[in-house]
Amino acid sequence: MRFGTKAIHAGVEPDPTTGAIMTPIYQTSTYVQRSPGDHKGYEYSRTHNPTRTALQNALAELENGKHGLCFSSGMAAIDAIIKMLKPGEEVISTNDLYGGSYRIFTKIFANYGLKFHFTDMSDLSRVEALVNENTRMIWVETPTNPLLNIIDIKGCAAIAKKHNLLLVADNTFATPFLQTPLDMGADIVMHSLTKYMAGHSDVVMGAVIVKDDELQEKLAFIQNACGGTPGPQDCFLVLRGLKTLHIRMERHCENGRSVAQYLKNHDKVEKVYWPGLEDHPGHRVAKEQMRSYGGMVSFMLKGDRMEDAIATLERFKYFALAESLGGVESLCGHPASMTHASIPSAERLKAGLSDSLIRLSVGIEDIEDLLADLEQAIG
Repeated sequence: MRFGTKAIHAGVEPDPTTGAIMTPIYQTSTYVQRSPGDHKGYEYSRTHNPTRTALQNALAELENGKHGLCFSSGMAAIDAIIKMLKPGEEVISTNDLYGGSYRIFTKIFANYGLKFHFTDMSDLSRVEALVNENTRMIWVETPTNPLLNIIDIKGCAAIAKKHNLLLVADNTFATPFLQTPLDMGADIVMHSLTKYMAGHSDVVMGAVIVKDDELQEKLAFIQNACGGTPGPQDCFLVLRGLKTLHIRMERHCENGRSVAQYLKNHDKVEKVYWPGLEDHPGHRVAKEQMRSYGGMVSFMLKGDRMEDAIATLERFKYFALAESLGGVESLCGHPASMTHASIPSAERLKAGLSDSLIRLSVGIEDIEDLLADLEQAIG
């Protein structure tokens, strides 16, 4: 199947009881057994639920994986992945990443004896230089949040394979429509399904996709034992969202390109971050590993004054000032005070995340209206 067909049909079958074309919402906590241990594959909905099973199967197919596991949020998915590690083991992570990822690494898991190294992954020699006998995992986010840096997944996979490490790729910004990290050598792909995959700003959920049976067994044990699982109604909403993923992503990419080019030519804009621009430092790698460049665009105003950025954010009409991203509606945000507030200022600035940076999640509205909104907001 090509991607658009797969988005609609992967992992789902008509309901065997009624023929319903949409996966039913199995709103049940438990399942009747004929005899102790003699059941139809379902015992308790923390462990398994048929609606969740359909979604997990669909996600596995979209990412060209074998197993999918869903969690109550993207953070719960990250939590499960890191729980595979033991005290004293180490993780190498990009230094430009979602603030919640940084927070759980440094404020939660560091307290349990794990060590995290944050580095600029544009030069992979920096990654390999951090590998030591305790290293177990490389954590990649590409494109990164919010600076839209691009990390060479195949290059990281070569390092991981050489040193027998796990490579995890956060594919939230790209989705499998734009890139499939498992095909490039990643061991684990994770998503905040809240964003583009669900796509309608009405659900919070996370996912992990793998090819390896042993990894699936470890993660499924953590999923069940720790209990960070989603309910069937939310799984249904994500299944519904997946059916238009390819159509939405095409429009996100198209509008993202128009917004990036508009901002690049605006006399009040200092810098634009979008990997589709030819002068973007990661453009060459993005062109090789992505099918298009996405709808996330960040920019800085000339003068780099926070007060100018805040004033611009307050003037937007169609770009709603809100947390999150990836919905059909356009959003704007101020990473330094919102999504990345948990990262210390010195670390943010070191990574290039300015206090005046504005991040846009470009939606699927008519582009003329979005450009007009940018014009009146920036002035």
